[in-house]
Amino acid sequence: MDPNSQIAENPESSEEQQQQQQQQNPLALLLPSSSSPFATASLSLSLASILPTHFFQQPKVATLFSSQPTKAKIPTQASSLAHLSLSASANVATPSKLSFKSTISANPLQNPLTLGPRRPLDPNNGAGIRRASIVWFRNDLRVHDNECLNSANNESMSVLPVYCFDPRDYGKSSSGFDKTGPFRAQFLVESVSDLRKNLQARGSDLVVRIGKPETVLVELAKTIGADAIYAHGEVSHDEVKSEERIESAMKDENVEVKYFWGSTLYHMEDLPFKLEDMPTNYGGFREKVKGLEVRKTIEALEQMKGMPSRGDVEPGDVPSLMDLGLNPSASMAQDGKPGAASMVGGEAEAVERLKKFAAECQAQPPKGSKEGSQNSIYGANFSCKISPWLAMGCLSPRSMFDELKKTASSGTNWLMFELLWRDFFRFVTKKYSAGKKQLDAAPATACTGALA
Repeated sequence: MDPNSQIAENPESSEEQQQQQQQQNPLALLLPSSSSPFATASLSLSLASILPTHFFQQPKVATLFSSQPTKAKIPTQASSLAHLSLSASANVATPSKLSFKSTISANPLQNPLTLGPRRPLDPNNGAGIRRASIVWFRNDLRVHDNECLNSANNESMSVLPVYCFDPRDYGKSSSGFDKTGPFRAQFLVESVSDLRKNLQARGSDLVVRIGKPETVLVELAKTIGADAIYAHGEVSHDEVKSEERIESAMKDENVEVKYFWGSTLYHMEDLPFKLEDMPTNYGGFREKVKGLEVRKTIEALEQMKGMPSRGDVEPGDVPSLMDLGLNPSASMAQDGKPGAASMVGGEAEAVERLKKFAAECQAQPPKGSKEGSQNSIYGANFSCKISPWLAMGCLSPRSMFDELKKTASSGTNWLMFELLWRDFFRFVTKKYSAGKKQLDAAPATACTGALA
């Protein structure tokens, strides 16, 4: 018997067969005869031959819409291969049936699937998600109030934290002195170890290498396919030269280098003057920044993005003093115990020191009546004893100021005075770190007008 006559005699069974076939493969559309009252459909290429079958496990097309659309996109992962649309036939008698038209190219390689997310032309746009980024830790060995680390984590799918022990920072200077002494080196090693622990507690790790940053970072960027390097900018001549070498090396690899500012109480962008117009004496600087608002601290990340899976980079070991070319016995006291035992590097120790200092400020009332001495903190050495952690970046000036502002009032003004001096020297060094400006600019006079 003719199959067409069977379909005509039993239209209900034919419709059931069509529905069963559509359930097995929703995109395998039937081609009914021209006499059928239903919408016609055609498909130029079977998607099942291009994409895995699990991409097509979608509900029936008719159930995706509460009302009859004239045109709608199919919510499937196949949209990256071609543009698919649904359109209703004008001569359809039954509105519940839809025709399916495809504009899929016969060659799917003309519109391939991308291996990574597409970023906008502006790399500073927060919507631009990078595949992998490197955070180059320098004098910012902390996870709290770290704009560089937070930005990389928010703008990247994976983050590789790195610290480099630059061999040029060790050995003897031209004058015969140690560029980095054993006590400072031990403090640095402890700070790097503490940073690694803090990163591991947040689901990440710290890659540690001994080598020149412009060499180490380029190799790591190639290994993981990094899109950008995130780092805090520094101010001294040697550090600025190192940044220039890295920028030059990364430019050849088409890797962006983004620098942040986070070593002062006041942000450089908030200064009421251009850096080249900065006063060359402390009194003039203090007068211009009077009333300037201190930016809020940035909370530490509770969880970080994972390390890049590409390249399978080994974290490496934190070096010892011998690895850095220093004599470990030089950091020992005469009794054989570690010297300067009270100075333990790391963010955890810095926070404890800050809390202890805040408690001392709160417990001791103002002493003296002379102007400028009402808020003095008097104790051992008349000092807050936190400068080593500030220098290494284990603690930020803003978080230190905020903590003392909340917990103690008697030491806030005194501390503000000291932090302003620190800001002045940092900004002056930044101003004169450019070689071209050193010849024409007037020398800085830190003490001139200091009490004005």
